[in-house]
Amino acid sequence: MKSTSKMMVVAAVFLVAAAMFVMPAAARTADQINSGDTIFLYEESLNLTPVNGTAFSKLVHYTNDDTTTGIDVTLNVANSSAFSLMEDVAAKVGTKTGRYFVSDVDSGKYVYIEKPAVELKPVLADSHSDSIAGKTVTSNSKIAFQLIAPDVGGNLVNSPSTYATVNIEITTPSGGIVKTLGGVKLSGINLTSSNQYTGAIDLGAEDLESGTYTAVAKWAKPTGFDNFAEDSKAVSFTITTDKLSLAASKESVVRGKSFTVTVTGDSKKEYFLYIKDAGVADNKYPLLAANQPGVGAASAPMLALTTEKASAPGTNASVTTKADGTRTVEFRTTASTEDKTYTFKVMENKTTNAKDDDVKVKVEKGAVTITAEGAGSYYFGEEIKLSGTNTEGKKVYLFLVGPNLGDGNGVNLIDVSKKSSAGIAGFVEEAVESDDTWDYTWNTGDIQNGVLSEGSYTVYAASQPRAKGNLSNVEYATMSVNLRKGFITGATNVNTLAKGDDLKITGTAEGKPSNIYVWIFGKNFYGQDSNNPQASESVEDDGTFEYKLEDTDNLAAGQYFVILQHPMAKTGPGNDVYWDTASQKLVAPGQTDVALKNLQASDAATALINAMDSSNVDDTYTKLTFMVQEAWVRIDSIGDKSVGSKFTVTGTTNLAIGDELTVDVTSAAFGATQKTESSGFSGKSGTVKVIEGTDANTWSFEVDATNFKPDQYQVKVEGIDVADATATATFNVIEGPVSPTVTPTGAATTVPPTQTATTTVPATTPTQPGFGALISLIGLGAVAFLVMRRN
Repeated sequence: MKSTSKMMVVAAVFLVAAAMFVMPAAARTADQINSGDTIFLYEESLNLTPVNGTAFSKLVHYTNDDTTTGIDVTLNVANSSAFSLMEDVAAKVGTKTGRYFVSDVDSGKYVYIEKPAVELKPVLADSHSDSIAGKTVTSNSKIAFQLIAPDVGGNLVNSPSTYATVNIEITTPSGGIVKTLGGVKLSGINLTSSNQYTGAIDLGAEDLESGTYTAVAKWAKPTGFDNFAEDSKAVSFTITTDKLSLAASKESVVRGKSFTVTVTGDSKKEYFLYIKDAGVADNKYPLLAANQPGVGAASAPMLALTTEKASAPGTNASVTTKADGTRTVEFRTTASTEDKTYTFKVMENKTTNAKDDDVKVKVEKGAVTITAEGAGSYYFGEEIKLSGTNTEGKKVYLFLVGPNLGDGNGVNLIDVSKKSSAGIAGFVEEAVESDDTWDYTWNTGDIQNGVLSEGSYTVYAASQPRAKGNLSNVEYATMSVNLRKGFITGATNVNTLAKGDDLKITGTAEGKPSNIYVWIFGKNFYGQDSNNPQASESVEDDGTFEYKLEDTDNLAAGQYFVILQHPMAKTGPGNDVYWDTASQKLVAPGQTDVALKNLQASDAATALINAMDSSNVDDTYTKLTFMVQEAWVRIDSIGDKSVGSKFTVTGTTNLAIGDELTVDVTSAAFGATQKTESSGFSGKSGTVKVIEGTDANTWSFEVDATNFKPDQYQVKVEGIDVADATATATFNVIEGPVSPTVTPTGAATTVPPTQTATTTVPATTPTQPGFGALISLIGLGAVAFLVMRRN
């Protein structure tokens, strides 16, 4: 035991020695400063000679306190035994505090020059860690002031004669200034450490008025600090009367939402918070949110304080206020919370003379709304943008009711095989945003496992996953939508196509499909793509489309059949009717695949129409025809013309409106001439455009014969894009007037043969006729070669 005691003594001595070893080297006496000590701006008559061992004349500071950089401040020391850092020195130091060397770094001797600073904080006396700055405390609280001065308090501590001292001055709510509070003197406080506290101040020890108090720490010594050093920043706190109160964030709340109640009482004090018995089932009350700071389970003695509380778990708690005497507690409601007014009460945790307060909050039913963009009528395949509000919960549940949909309790909007009565699988769930709004885009083209017929349907939006027959006590809303089948119309830009011209097919596809499909059948022709006769064409946002058939030079003359396919709710290879490029056959559900390319044009078109007319197929279509002819152009009779006259050469053609023709008018005398002769050529050339005519498209070319010589002239007309279309004619230009041409009575005027294509009027309703009329179309096509085409 004796040896153990000796070891403890030795250990204690060692610890004291170690403590002395690690004490700040900057600690100093008032009249003697050593190398490494800290001195402060506004100190006076400091003996700095011991810093260097001998007198010296200057102190220098290096940029950024880095001795490898240049000197940025030099302080002249007139008397190193009585050096003062008053206003002129303080101004020169400015913000460049830190290490100052005697003369230069080579001396190895230095002092730290710092700016004196102190920070003041009001705190709770029992914890010191809870600041009350800017907060409210009750009049029976106990507080203290924290003084933080890491430089001054850590250096001027050798003896009372060297202590730095501050006074705490407090401005009262009425404007007076005092240096005592709660009977505690707050003047002449010595800063004996870098972080220290005043004694506890009992705010209830004297009759302090309620209101805001402002405190500031002001320097009292050393001399110089009191006049020039900056005081602490002012801090405020509020003292209120000793009472207990309870306030709610909302007077009423829609169930499904949260709200808070705030307890205001003494600082860091425990209270009992509960809901009064409201006579409802336990699961119908608003309930405390879990894991809230300062909120815990009420103890048995606390629960025994009153019999008026509700007994449901989550309706009561122990609540401990913060330093400012408040604590905010959250309660939550759900769609199951009963809509009525609830009373919340807080009371002191004691049996006699307990203070209390209460507040009422009304829980109300929410509401659900639903609306849709548009007029309420939509085509299958369209997207319907549903939206609305739900103040009853965080989700909205959507389902569909309509003809031939299960037992009438509703089905899923996308998978109509999922029944609402089967549970949550029968609903489309959509989250409700923080502003109580929701939205959902219903793509009717995505409907699966069933086909909706045309008709009126009702969309339900409910606050809970309940089927139509189980919506009592559930907030919901409905809206009607009329669903219609899409349809397609189309037309060609010409009924008779001259070889080499482009064919344009335009139309409208209602129902907003992304694409429609174009099938064209003719003699040895199954579309532009030899591998796939089903050409896809995109549909614009307004439902219009345009398809162009190009490179028609090699098309055989005759009748062609066009089928425009509307995919309805499906697109791509998943169409009900589509071309399989692998098997090179037409595929349709419940039907035998057909090798269309083995059939004549009319039979191929009929096979496609029959496939789409099947009851297993929801695709719709319209059909068109056009004729292909050899390109031709003709020149009307010109007759004789006089020198100097102006006239028009005209003609007809089966080329398309807008096609361009070149017209050359040349003299028969056009040839080589002698140098001494004037030119033997007269004529004119140019281009003209084809325009619409009555029985055939027409063209015209203006000729000015002012410079023409009497001669025979040739007119040659030729298509630019369609080179096979060409014609020539002659006429004479003579001197003098031209004799009028008399047509004998009864003489027939020669008119070119007319060739007219069969015109198919595009379908204007979703219901398409069968293609049994193809035989009639073929017959009309045969007749079409006998009559001229009308555009």
